[in-house]
Amino acid sequence: MDFLPTLWFILIAVLWIGYLFLEGFDLGVGILMKTFARGEKERRVLLNTVGPVWDGNEVWLLTAGGATFAAFPFWYASLFSALYIPLVFVLIALIFRAVAFEYRGKVHSDMWRTVWDWAIALGSFVAAFGIGAMLALTTTGLPLNANGDRVGGPFAWFTWYAVIGGLAVVGFAIIHAAAFVALKTDGDIRHRARRLVGRWMPVGLAPMAVWAIAVALENGKWFSWLLIAVAVACAVASWMANKAGREGLSFLAMGGFLLAGATAIFSAAYPVVLPSTLDPLWNLTVENASSSSYTLGLMSIVAAVGVPLVLAYQAWTYWIFRKRITVAHLPEPHEFGPAVGYVSVGSTSEPHFEHTTTGGDS
Repeated sequence: MDFLPTLWFILIAVLWIGYLFLEGFDLGVGILMKTFARGEKERRVLLNTVGPVWDGNEVWLLTAGGATFAAFPFWYASLFSALYIPLVFVLIALIFRAVAFEYRGKVHSDMWRTVWDWAIALGSFVAAFGIGAMLALTTTGLPLNANGDRVGGPFAWFTWYAVIGGLAVVGFAIIHAAAFVALKTDGDIRHRARRLVGRWMPVGLAPMAVWAIAVALENGKWFSWLLIAVAVACAVASWMANKAGREGLSFLAMGGFLLAGATAIFSAAYPVVLPSTLDPLWNLTVENASSSSYTLGLMSIVAAVGVPLVLAYQAWTYWIFRKRITVAHLPEPHEFGPAVGYVSVGSTSEPHFEHTTTGGDS
């Protein structure tokens, strides 16, 4: 078997794990906007925890999709055509969520902010659920014929595995976000986030454990089961660190849970990239779904240069915006007066995504 298709399967798995780790907590923060935050100040605190990084986190999704298209065009074609309807909803959800981040503070109105708060919360939930469903079906299968085309109606993809995968990413995102909020804030919101992690971690992480076990039972190797055991150990370590008030260690251990659990899923599925539930002979694998060796070789050179630069930039961004945020750091929403030499048209605004690296008022 040629090494390059396997290498790019590993790289795409890394991209998806990186996306779920980084975008996971900011999708979770979006969901918590309407289910956790108490009042406008706390909602703005939640927004400010992800304000400097959320759009950079989405780059991982674009890169994972683009890498799949270039490295495994048959995998990309079969998966995206079979899941056209749910992926359209995911795209719409991500668009509304992004617009809401930018528009929420443009008008000083409770009704205006409430509408965009719901756009953030529902957009985050739909995006997380849809991406989880897609990844679960990638590892458990779709009704594909010999040509890689979906058999059945437009909702043939909607199976129990899709639901489990959707709930897995939603549940992980909420717990991961609570751990992140506990790490990035102070005061009452920090303590409530820690309580959320302590009480709901088993429930939130259970669907991902079910997904990993289901794939391992179907195709698993011994190291897949070993990785599942490591994931469970990381979850326990995260819970214990959270209980002890060590938010940084809890957050990192949560990342270890994701890394071990997702690696167990991808390693159990390998070398199949998209199983056919109709006939195993029609499975798409790293060999029959990949691009040419020349294409993969050229992509490897580009990735060797580009990926370290992206990682370095994102690490620098998180370092710059590493300090905790409290409600005391946020000024009250206010209306801007007319600028000198210009005519006011009655527009209003509120500061948002305020952040400080010194702990002072922004």
